[in-house]
Amino acid sequence: MEDNTFATSAYIATSPEKAFDYLCSLKNLDDWTLFSRMIEQVDENTWIGTASGYQRNLYYHVRKIENPLFYGIEWHCGFEYKKYFQVYPVLLFPPSYIEPGSEEEGVYFHWLSFVDPKRRTPMIMQGIHTVHTSECRSLKAILERQAGRTRAAEGRYAIATDTMYIDAPLELGVEYISNLQNIDEWAHLLRPDGEISSQYGEFRDEYNQKVKVTFRLHNLNNYYLLEQDYFYPEYKFYQRCPAILIPCSYAFGDPSARGFIQHRITFWKVGKAYRHGKLQMEDFGAESMNVKRLVEAKAGNTETFARGMSYMPQQTQELVAVANGK
Repeated sequence: MEDNTFATSAYIATSPEKAFDYLCSLKNLDDWTLFSRMIEQVDENTWIGTASGYQRNLYYHVRKIENPLFYGIEWHCGFEYKKYFQVYPVLLFPPSYIEPGSEEEGVYFHWLSFVDPKRRTPMIMQGIHTVHTSECRSLKAILERQAGRTRAAEGRYAIATDTMYIDAPLELGVEYISNLQNIDEWAHLLRPDGEISSQYGEFRDEYNQKVKVTFRLHNLNNYYLLEQDYFYPEYKFYQRCPAILIPCSYAFGDPSARGFIQHRITFWKVGKAYRHGKLQMEDFGAESMNVKRLVEAKAGNTETFARGMSYMPQQTQELVAVANGK
């Protein structure tokens, strides 16, 4: 997995609208975070406040993600006004997005964190998983308590993710990954079964089962969301995998950062072993390695793949090259 990207998820028994409204208010961070306490409001969407991972205050900024499929926001943090180096997208998936026709109520909360490796401290690196996981539980409890619940609700699904750094221009990567006609090159468990367009096609899986695949690309202003839907008509089974494609320059607040991050989000029914579609996270991860290798080669870059799945600043890459005798 990518070392500079952290993801936290939870099912919350409240409506997507109420969760969205609550998260849009930075002042509510006072209630559910470990120590993000808003001290002074700077503008409509920005505050100065204390922080859990630093011994100094941060600027906090919130931006709404405009998208018809689900609600979303971004939190931005930094030591200077409008100079943010931590980006935290938050997506709120209704159950009907995960499973079309679902009657489940509530919302699936997915909190994605990008931390610039040039600026992060050892404490941030060591503590972010612990703190964000506990804060996520706190957020869930507050919203469910407001909905009248006295104990944690359980959702039908759990979220798991696969994240990969790709050292190639974002637009080149988006053009390649979003074109379904290229899937035969990187999805080793699918075989084309007829004519394939750029957005729709029929395939056979590794058990020769029919799969209808649909890709849809959405521009989220500073990055993209690619929906990858796999439908097994004989079993009425959906497996949906939205993927965020975000340039490192935006994710890490560093104009010199090359390439982009592919973050794939998957949904797994709790307590049920899958018998169709991808059966394990490694199936998604294997595809991501193929995508990285192929897209970087198309960009004329065959060096970065050997360095692994994570983004490294140029200076770090040079030190690694020296250590390897290059």
